Amino acid sequence: MKSLLPLLLICLSCSQSPKKVSDPGIKSAQKDSIHSKSYIDTSARTIESRYQCPDGFERIAADSLSYAAFLRSLKLMPFSHPVMTYDGKLRQPQWVSCGVLDQDIDPQNLQQCADAVMRLRGEYLFSIKAFDKISFNFLSDGRPRPFTQYTTERSYASFRKYMLYIFDRANTASLKQQLQSVASIADIQPGDVLIQSGNPHGHAVNVMDVIRNSDGKTYFLLAQSYMPAQETHILINPNFPEISPWYEAKEGKIVTPEWEFNSTDLRRFP
Repeated sequence: MKSLLPLLLICLSCSQSPKKVSDPGIKSAQKDSIHSKSYIDTSARTIESRYQCPDGFERIAADSLSYAAFLRSLKLMPFSHPVMTYDGKLRQPQWVSCGVLDQDIDPQNLQQCADAVMRLRGEYLFSIKAFDKISFNFLSDGRPRPFTQYTTERSYASFRKYMLYIFDRANTASLKQQLQSVASIADIQPGDVLIQSGNPHGHAVNVMDVIRNSDGKTYFLLAQSYMPAQETHILINPNFPEISPWYEAKEGKIVTPEWEFNSTDLRRFP
């Protein structure tokens, strides 16, 4: 049983704040058009196959065993699948998403924003059997808690128990401490994280893919969980529906459906 103070701090990590962005007034027809752009293949069931590159763009190169390749290969639920919360309810609002990861979540209110980021990283490292690299920091003391010290077992079930142990004791503040700053958003890579720890509010979203054209213009794809704990979902780009769900990598503000980041909020796992 967690003490009330850590629980409060962790729950606040993805809660509302002045930087939370509300529905920007998109009309229903516009929302529908965001979800039906020609470069979204609604029949496809992976990140790479569903989200097509606009003309002139290509996915940046990635080794077959890289984190980028892992993220691109992630399975998606059917396009019509709504985003569900941990307790089987519809998350609100629904219009922020154009895809849901085919990844189960535990029936506890734990896998929120930073937790979804850590889950993706942990799943990747587990998939390549890099067990000694699976490690996340506690909020209480800022110290890492490696998977290999949590248990001697290397089963997927033990990994999932470890992740719940982490989710219960970590948040955006502890995750941000663990990540390294990226000098320029022009260097953005799949697996990077936009993160604000706030005081006390914060949020984190995961970069799922990156594409680039011959002129060096770069677009990226984002995914998030939120409060309450919910399925990880791909975000639309509400302010630029002509390129949604892609976001342009440029200095300054990055406005997602429910949060406003700055390009300087970009971080990377070491």
